[in-house]
Amino acid sequence: MSTNTNWKQIQNSNHQNYLNNNGTKLMLEVKNLKKIYTGGVLALDDVSFTVEPGEFLAVIGLSGSGKSTLLRCINRLIEPTAGQIIWNGMDITQASQDEMLRIRRRIGMVFQHFNLVSRSKVITNVLAGRLGYVNPFMSIANRFPKKDIDMALAQLDRVGITDQAYKRADELSGGQQQRVGIARAMVQEPEMILADEPVASLDPVLAHSIMSYLEQINQEDGVMVLCSLHFLDLVHR
Repeated sequence: MSTNTNWKQIQNSNHQNYLNNNGTKLMLEVKNLKKIYTGGVLALDDVSFTVEPGEFLAVIGLSGSGKSTLLRCINRLIEPTAGQIIWNGMDITQASQDEMLRIRRRIGMVFQHFNLVSRSKVITNVLAGRLGYVNPFMSIANRFPKKDIDMALAQLDRVGITDQAYKRADELSGGQQQRVGIARAMVQEPEMILADEPVASLDPVLAHSIMSYLEQINQEDGVMVLCSLHFLDLVHR
């Protein structure tokens, strides 16, 4: 994470690339980000940092220190009060709703409380990660192309729960449900994953297991991971 980088902007016929002073393309730059909630609660105050492709970044702090707010501002699940979030050359804070739909396709999100549809099958929950890519009418009927189904099964296999694919999500343990959340994020074919306290609801053994999957995704797929944590032993690892 860097806060004092000199920037230069290079424009070609298709898009803008933001490079640091070493010539490396930046994926994410957060500039002077502020969030004030109703009632005057200051959650983020002038936060600035940069992240390069392939980095694994841990955001640490006590409960209530603004970690979740920061991650949710990055994909605009929460609207920032001020500041900029530049992702692949685009200012997310100024993006239209249509632009945000396209941006969110490539930003996976892993939630603390899993955010699964408990009554739906595991495979259906994973395929929710493809909603930004398929015909809306097909998705309403839960009809996905075979290649998407194969992709979902492959990601479930990667996190070791293919045998749970056709069970209801609420039949799984907490650790298994979080693995479903990781598989759902990965079928988006993301360039970046935002993991919001992904192990806070799990015991230490399961927490290390979930973090190992995120580490594998970062190292093998080159996906940049931004992960909020409050377990210092995991941060040190």
